[in-house]
Amino acid sequence: MKDMALIALFAFGGAVCAGALGAVVLRLVRHRSVAVSLAVIAAVAVTAMLAGTLAVARAMFLSPHDLGVVTLVVAMAAVVSLATALLLGRWVVARSRELSLAARDFGDGGSFAAPPGLATAELASLSRELAATSEKLAASRERERALEKSRRELVAWISHDLRTPLAGLRAMSEALEDGMAADPGRYHRQIRTEVDRLNSMVGDLFELSRIHAGALALSPSRMSVYDLVGDALSGVDPLAREQRVRLVGDAVDRVPVEVDGKEMTRVLANLLINAIRHTPADGTVAIAASVRAGGGAVVVSVTDGCGGIPAEDLPRVFDTGWRGTSARTPVPSAGAGLGLAIVRGIVEAHAGHAAVHNVPGGCRFEVTLPVPA
Repeated sequence: MKDMALIALFAFGGAVCAGALGAVVLRLVRHRSVAVSLAVIAAVAVTAMLAGTLAVARAMFLSPHDLGVVTLVVAMAAVVSLATALLLGRWVVARSRELSLAARDFGDGGSFAAPPGLATAELASLSRELAATSEKLAASRERERALEKSRRELVAWISHDLRTPLAGLRAMSEALEDGMAADPGRYHRQIRTEVDRLNSMVGDLFELSRIHAGALALSPSRMSVYDLVGDALSGVDPLAREQRVRLVGDAVDRVPVEVDGKEMTRVLANLLINAIRHTPADGTVAIAASVRAGGGAVVVSVTDGCGGIPAEDLPRVFDTGWRGTSARTPVPSAGAGLGLAIVRGIVEAHAGHAAVHNVPGGCRFEVTLPVPA
């Protein structure tokens, strides 16, 4: 028993010395290739075994022949171990280099494609993560391109829409200044109308800029959807009478919601005004509100008689500057196409969702809001 303990002590001492030396070497080559590190690890393992074996052999006073045999066996094991470590290191390095090249292409704006062939579990996991990140960045770049296109279209539309009333204001002011206006009162009323239109457009732009900047400050309070709908209907009633459109708001449940009353009234007013302007005379615009099955949300819908929106335009309805095609031809007072974009921004700021669907004879805009606990 004493001999076994002594052998274990000699073997442990030799292995510790080899391990300490290997730790120093690994620290020195920590910035080198993984192949070098694997070779050092294999060398440390073989050296530890050799050191322990030689220490035990000398303590046991083996003959020189026996000691040579033991050393040769350990040396052959060292050669095989080092060769295996180097081959494994070269394979790992090659796979890492392929992955680096693929990641470089990915960083240059392309998409990530995992290198073909087998890989270690860690490299395969890294490839999957890079592929997922590539998909997210591709979607982000697509959204950025869509936003940039929307901004360019908005600038073009706003420039056109501002130029028209400004040109009219200039012409009317020059006519009044030169005394060429046959009916100055009518010119004054028209100037006031155009100024109100410009003020509305600037207000919409300011509201939209706050939404896009994330600076829309909400002051939510608990209120009834019935009261919100009532306020919105009373605000658009004069326009409906002028356009000879009938407003219907009978199917509105008294459901409590927690919203910013001013902003949500603006949402409903924008939807109603949009519906009235695109519904022909003697048509009907209906607003309804009810709790969705399950009780987790309330849906407020506005249904018009516009004749429907082309299927290819449905995904763009809430985009900034969208004003429709021939099926929904904008009228001169229809604004710059910012109302529905503002609707979506305000609704999403309330953790809700805005959508549109075609229905027989028209379309239905739906605003989904969470029901407070």
